[in-house]
Amino acid sequence: MMKMFQRADSGPCRPKITYPCRWQYTIIGESRADICQTVRQHIREEPLQLTDSNVSRNGRYISMNLEVTVHSEEQRRELYTLLAAHPTIKVVL
Repeated sequence: MMKMFQRADSGPCRPKITYPCRWQYTIIGESRADICQTVRQHIREEPLQLTDSNVSRNGRYISMNLEVTVHSEEQRRELYTLLAAHPTIKVVL
């Protein structure tokens, strides 16, 4: 079996990301309106694209794809943290 990544040192193997770049988050919540409101509340960066992705079998959860330009790893992680900590958001991928 071939390894997909090899370590050059003892540190973790991470992809090289060149900033600024477009980044996509998948957001799961119970309401499309709540997800949209939360995204608009926390992200002032334009342009952003928020599109429907999937609805759970029972219709209780909805997932949406958010694509936005991030300018640094810190900003990318901060957006993830802000979205994941919001009570109307169940999961951020």
